Formats: sequence, structure tokens, C-alpha cells
Amino acid sequence: MLYTPGQPPHCATFSTFSRMKARENLVEQSFLLSYPREFILKNGMSKFLPVDEQLDLLQKGAAEIIRVADLRERLEESRKTGRPLRVKAGFDPTAPDLHLGHTVLMRKLRHFQQLGHMVIFLIGDSTALIGDPTGRNVTRKPLTREEIDKNAETYKQQVFRILDSEKTEVRYNSEWLDKLGYVGLIGLSAKVTLSQMLDRKEFLTRFRAEQDISLHELLYPLAQGYDSVALNSDVELGGTDQKFNLLMGRELQRDYGQKPQIVLMTPILEGLDGVQKMSKSLGNAIGINEPASEMYGKLMSISDELMWKYWVLLTDLKQSEIDAMRTDVAAGKLHPMETKKKLARTITAGFHGEAAAESADENWAKMFQQKETAEDLEEVAIAYVDVAGSEPNQIRLPKLLVATGLAASGAEANRKIAEKAVKVDGEAVSGAVISVGALPARLTVRLGKRAKAAVVS
Repeated sequence: MLYTPGQPPHCATFSTFSRMKARENLVEQSFLLSYPREFILKNGMSKFLPVDEQLDLLQKGAAEIIRVADLRERLEESRKTGRPLRVKAGFDPTAPDLHLGHTVLMRKLRHFQQLGHMVIFLIGDSTALIGDPTGRNVTRKPLTREEIDKNAETYKQQVFRILDSEKTEVRYNSEWLDKLGYVGLIGLSAKVTLSQMLDRKEFLTRFRAEQDISLHELLYPLAQGYDSVALNSDVELGGTDQKFNLLMGRELQRDYGQKPQIVLMTPILEGLDGVQKMSKSLGNAIGINEPASEMYGKLMSISDELMWKYWVLLTDLKQSEIDAMRTDVAAGKLHPMETKKKLARTITAGFHGEAAAESADENWAKMFQQKETAEDLEEVAIAYVDVAGSEPNQIRLPKLLVATGLAASGAEANRKIAEKAVKVDGEAVSGAVISVGALPARLTVRLGKRAKAAVVS
């Protein structure tokens, strides 16, 4: 059964078959008429690229598609009928600014746009009142409606730095969730069991640990799934950590008589530390509204290994071109530094323009190549016992990097040392231990573009 986008269907358990059938016939006609005339094909000619060419772009950077065969079938149907697929991705406005981690999904939405499909940027202003429990071991602190509305406005301003505003449908899930009502909520809740909800890793972990699970948190996957019903989506995008919620949409669509959506999941993008998911709360994010110089500098600070993931998920370069570039770096034909500078310029230019990116590149080079004196740097006092090596006057460099705040963890410090990204008193260091002539010792420690003066005593 089809439903007009934006008009939430009544729960099937409260409708008679005759009413459902009548609505299906009526809405299917209005649904087709709701598309612009240029999307309705004439003489059997298709405006869409061949399916294999579409899949080549859509599968780039995708971690999992459920199912690829279904996506192929839907794309073939789209070519035959001229009807673009309805592709949605939801974003809860829980913070005022978007970062590069958010843009992974937006870029994939743009790929669908470039192929001629209808993209829906869904602002979860109602689901934000619950707070997504994904990856959480405690209940999220609730936001007020005022905070959510304010954040939502900033999202609208930022999203069109990636998406084409003329080809994007912006929707709010309050359009249907706020109108669902008590009876509708009961009917929706009746479609899943508690045991199904406890299959979710976050809920099961908290349940076994006897940690609180608020009842409203259990409603989040249902609410997100119901968005797919209300929008009659063909495809939903989300991160791999959203799999439970995305699959809920498929199940609910089946219950409401709709063809279940295809789920396309993208990998989680690690932040500057290369370990944890990019997040402003973790201090490892790159905001899309940050000045060009800051964005460029932060991109230059990521590890060489993480650089390749950024190339795949944050640029439109073809996978074959990225693979060729990686082969050249491995063969020594191309220096990793130059590859990373190209990445930083590419991403920065996408948000600030070519001129700003070139300026940031030049300023970064001057800053990086300039040797600071120890007097210019922030001084950090460190107890020798905290960084001591096995021999007298030896210092363990990974511990020193963590103690100065230049590295978030010992693992990151070791990785940076292996990449020869660490200098002590102007000299590159490749070992985990350094020796000093006497204590106390004052050392200029540099990691990437950041440097500190460490006073070890």
C-alpha cells in the first residue's frame, strides 16, 4: 500500500481492508502525479544512466547494502518508469554545527542527486526529543524544543554547502510523529516485541549490566522506522551503527503494505585521533563552518592511514583513482605529505572555495616550515617518574607525547612515531626512547604542526 509523503498513515491494525484498498488506489495516482513532469518519460526513453554506471557511484564507500540485488532491481524499475527513487537520510539536530562525519551521508545523498533521484534531507526534530540511543550506555540528556528548533535552522543553512537546494526536499519528522496521537502510538508499538528491542546491542548490554533503560528510548527505532513509512522511501542511508534503526524501517514498511526500503550504510568516520568516531564532544571533529585555515590544518594532522578513508568518504574522486594514488605512494613515486596536502586542499575548497584553500595551503606550509624557539611555545611541566625509561636519563617518547597533550593515547603516539611525524628539538625521532644529558631537561616536542616545550624534572 502506498501513502502520500508527509501524510502519516493510520496504523493498519485500526483500518478495514476496504478503506485501505480505496486509499491505495487514490494515493497511488496522486503519488505519481506529485513528481515533476520532466521525470515522466515519453516513448520509453530513460533519462537515467545505465544501472551498472549508477551502482558504480553508489557503491563507492558503502560499507553494506541490504540488498544490492534489490537496489539493482529498484534502479532498473526507475529507468523503465522514469520515476526517481525517493532517498532519505535523517539527522537529529542535537548540536548547532555539522562536522565532516555528518557529510559522509550527505555526500552519498548528493550521489543519488547527481543520478537524478529525489533526495530527502530529514530533520529529526521530534526524534531529537528522545535522543538516539545508538552507541550510548546512558540515557541522553533531553533537549528543549527551542534548542532543537534553533539547531535545525543551522542545519538547513549548512546542508546546502553539499546538496543542491533545488533538488532537495527538506522535511521534519514532527510533520507526522507529532500527529500520530495516542491510538497511533499504541498501534505502532504493537508491531514489535520487547525481545526484539533487546536484540539491539546497546539495550542488551545495559539490560545485562542492570543499567537503566528509559521507556522512551525504546520508541526511538520505531519513530525512525515510521519516518520511512510516512515518506514512502525507496532507500534510506545511515552509518553502520544505525543498522538496527534502518532495518526497523524495512519491517514497518512491510507491515504497512509498502515495498521495503533498501538500506545503504556508510562506514563510521574516525576523528582526528584516528580511533573514535568523529564527535564534537570528543574534541576530534572538523566542523564544516570552521575557517579554511583551521580545517586545512586539522586535515593535515590526521595519520597517513586514515587519509585514505577520508579520500574515499569525503571526496568525489573515483575509487580507481584513489587506488592508483595509493599504489604510487606505496611504490615511493608519490610522497604521502603531498597526497595529504592535496586531500586537505580538495576538502577545504569544497567548503570555502579554491582561493581560500590555496591560501590555507600556503599559510600552513609557512607555519610548518618555520622553526619556533622554545620561548614561543606553551610550557608543560612533567614529572620524570611519569615518563622515565628503563635506563637513567631515558624518556619514553609515547608517554611524553601523551603528557604534553600532543597525543590522545599511547597508541596514537606510537603510530605517529612510526610515521616519523614526531620531532624533538628539531630532529625527527623514530624510536620510542630518547636520552637527555641531565635533569631537569627542556625539550621542544613537535607532532605535526603542533609543538610544546616540555620541562622534565
